[in-house]
Amino acid sequence: MVMLVGVTAAIACALPGIFLVVRGMGLMGDAISHAILPGIAIGFLLSGSRDSVWMFLGAAIAGVAAAMLTQVLHRVGRVERGAAMGTVFTIFFSVGLVLMVQTANSVDIDPHCVLYGAIELAPLNTLSIGLGSVIAPVDLPQGMMPILAVLAISALILALLWKELRLSHFDPNLARTLGFNADVLLQLIMVLTAATCVACFEAVGSVMTVTFIIAPSATALLLSRRLVVVALLSVVLAAAAAILGHIAAITVPGWFFGEGIDTSSSGMMAVAAGVLFMAAVIFSPQRGVVSKRVALRRLSSTVAIEDALGLLYRLLERGESTSDEDVRRLLSSDVRVGARRVNSVLKTVQRRSLGACASGQWALTNHGRREAAGLVRAHRLWETYLSMRSDMPLSHLHSAAERLEHVTDAALAGALEKEVGGATMDPHGREIPDGGSG
Repeated sequence: MVMLVGVTAAIACALPGIFLVVRGMGLMGDAISHAILPGIAIGFLLSGSRDSVWMFLGAAIAGVAAAMLTQVLHRVGRVERGAAMGTVFTIFFSVGLVLMVQTANSVDIDPHCVLYGAIELAPLNTLSIGLGSVIAPVDLPQGMMPILAVLAISALILALLWKELRLSHFDPNLARTLGFNADVLLQLIMVLTAATCVACFEAVGSVMTVTFIIAPSATALLLSRRLVVVALLSVVLAAAAAILGHIAAITVPGWFFGEGIDTSSSGMMAVAAGVLFMAAVIFSPQRGVVSKRVALRRLSSTVAIEDALGLLYRLLERGESTSDEDVRRLLSSDVRVGARRVNSVLKTVQRRSLGACASGQWALTNHGRREAAGLVRAHRLWETYLSMRSDMPLSHLHSAAERLEHVTDAALAGALEKEVGGATMDPHGREIPDGGSG
């Protein structure tokens, strides 16, 4: 039952968080979750009960007011957006805490529960939900009811206004041109965020709600850039964090402090969301630290192999020595492949049948000559183009062209050839290989 409440709250928080994080306004979710506290406290003062629509209205008004005040400070007062959000939400949060402490004596509310939640107590207060003979009655935690209501409303609004919300968040100016009020749609997300924070505060707490608003969507953005995929991943990741967090809260403390010891489920759910985020940061296929390092190593290896082919082509072109000793020395000094990588580079050249070393002399295979000629052609075309279109000194052309040759394909080489008027010699008087060299 605790896990079910956590999963429901996590998904409910993740839905409005999708558009906040995608638009780069994740901190606004943090601000709203803290800024609703004075609205909740005022709702309690007016109604004297936790089960009141005044609580939702007060929180929604406070959340939207905080968001609008932030926008006013940013646009009118020219205050940096982060500073504006930080100032507004800390003021609202401080006022909310003061009001919470003052109302705690007269209203059944614990400020600690507002901040950190009491998800473990949720199964103690249940309601029987059913539709007579159609659906058998099911006992669900009473604190889960407002979460389910907000979740249903958020899902419905996002489904109905998906196109408009997507357009208004990615291109507000175009949305206004097409007749969509981007500001109103943004305020709608703010209202949904505020309502979600109110619905979830009793179960997971105001502070923990922030994690579910930001972390699942931030993690999803590391895995995909398609909004539909990001939305689906956010829901899945939020549910996974809630499930893993609850399991960890029951089991992990026992590993260190003995059997029978557990900890806060809502807190561990937030930790699990953070762990999933860090895992995506490290292992994301496209943007992870590991994948970037692997891609960088592959690129570095490819460049080193291409540099070796270019060196062999130029040595053979000039009729200079291609002895194994000279080639290794030039790769380490002139080409700067690095002494530690020379062996692996030359072995790769041989393994790919690009070159061969016989009797201590290196030679290019037919395939290797074609590849090397393409590289040298791109290099000399770039030198010619740069000499014609820039004031770059002749001595600087080689280093610039050396970088560009590795990212030049056949189409770009053909376009360069047209730009230089079909030149056959580079600025240094060396022949430019034609496109069919080999």
